[in-house]
Amino acid sequence: MKRIILVTGGQRSGKSEYAERLALSLSPRPLYIATARVRDEEMRLRVERHRQRRAGRWDTLEEPLRLSRCKVERRVALVDCLTLWAANWLPEDGSLPDVELTLGKLKAELDGFLGQEATFIFVGNETGLGGISPNALQRTFTDLVGLLNQHVARLSDEVWLVVAGIPIKIKG
Repeated sequence: MKRIILVTGGQRSGKSEYAERLALSLSPRPLYIATARVRDEEMRLRVERHRQRRAGRWDTLEEPLRLSRCKVERRVALVDCLTLWAANWLPEDGSLPDVELTLGKLKAELDGFLGQEATFIFVGNETGLGGISPNALQRTFTDLVGLLNQHVARLSDEVWLVVAGIPIKIKG
């Protein structure tokens, strides 16, 4: 039976750790789908910390763009994270993306991915909880991620908000 769960929160809120515990409570060997692209040393260290935390208990796929290519039938699949996944769809030249066009591409990928019978756990950042950035690209990206989170939340059976390491169920 298909089940969709969204775990959201701010940066360093504990959302990934909560989502990982949830996945492990549902499966002895869940599938971790990493969406991050390592572009600098700081990101490499973040990815390494995540890998160490999951060592030995997870199967891992790295897919920065095409979630629809991931075969997850009858598995518990944790996608970490929607925010980095959306960032991978931004224009490489730093120009402003067309939010509606980009959101349409993301939704199409999700449709293909969610067409499988599985338990899907998505992690995403609540980028709109901070102030309004003076940077146009950051404002546009915040809009894109906010709309993506709303879409995934509508599709989800459960939505969890993690604040200071404390998960709060807000849907389901």
